Amino acid sequence: MKNRFTKLAILLSVLALVAAACSSSDDDSGGGDFRIAIVAPSASNDLAFTQSIVDAADLLKDSGVVSEVAVTDGTFVVDDAAVAIRDYASDGYDLVIAHGSQYGGSLQEIAPDFPETSFAWGTSADTFGLPNVYSYEAASDQGGRVMGIMAAALSQGDVVGIVGPIEVGDAKLYVDGFKAGVLIQKPGADVLVNYIDSFSDVALASEAANSLIGAGADVLSGTAQMVVGAVGVAKSEGVLWFGTQANQTTLAPEIVVASQVYHWEHILEEMIDKVKDGKLGGELFSITFANDGLVIEYNDGYDLPADVRELADDAIDAIKSGG
Repeated sequence: MKNRFTKLAILLSVLALVAAACSSSDDDSGGGDFRIAIVAPSASNDLAFTQSIVDAADLLKDSGVVSEVAVTDGTFVVDDAAVAIRDYASDGYDLVIAHGSQYGGSLQEIAPDFPETSFAWGTSADTFGLPNVYSYEAASDQGGRVMGIMAAALSQGDVVGIVGPIEVGDAKLYVDGFKAGVLIQKPGADVLVNYIDSFSDVALASEAANSLIGAGADVLSGTAQMVVGAVGVAKSEGVLWFGTQANQTTLAPEIVVASQVYHWEHILEEMIDKVKDGKLGGELFSITFANDGLVIEYNDGYDLPADVRELADDAIDAIKSGG
């Protein structure tokens, strides 16, 4: 009888060790049980603002940093976004990302109801003084300046146009940076800016692009998900385009020169590490050239003159060094 109990004890010990080993293996391969939820205003494949954050989260999932990424996109209506944010928090997601400056008011009301859940929103520099809210922003004026320098160098005339959405956040930063870059390279140029007061109205973006081209612009840029309309007009008119937020080359390979691409994964991983260590919020994160959160991706199908590429590289180096 004693031997039988001894053998049973040994068997149970072996089974416990096997179970522990399997659990450890699962944790290593899946990045632990850390779940991210994203609520965003436009489609996940918009080649702009929403895609930039979804791509970043998917990269972290592929690398094993997080175990799950849930996305509710197309929430142009703020009330719909608020419902999704609250639902994800109720479902126990570890980090709920409200990817849109228009969601700030909702998050300010929801976050206090879920003190054990971490939230993040952008682009903004305001955490509302809440200990479980992170904010994040893009120094998009940096890439805007580089794009503007290239745009002025490639323009055959003295008019460059920008299609803007609403004059807030990283959109305004980008427009201001692009304008500054054009004037650095060509001080006498006219930089025409048309804010259409919408992030999503593709038809208005098309009208704005037509108007800018009619005023003499032979190079265009723009920001937010509605720019697909402007790119379409630029393509039909043979006008060069500079993109931002995501790589927009596939929209019109023949006229897209380069894109400033947001790589949120760098700050998201840092944010996740803090959450795992127990710090649920209260900090601002920013992506820049210096931390590789902003990257200029050139269209290999466009024959960019070497001297213009050199201007861009020099501008990037100057910004990284604080110039």
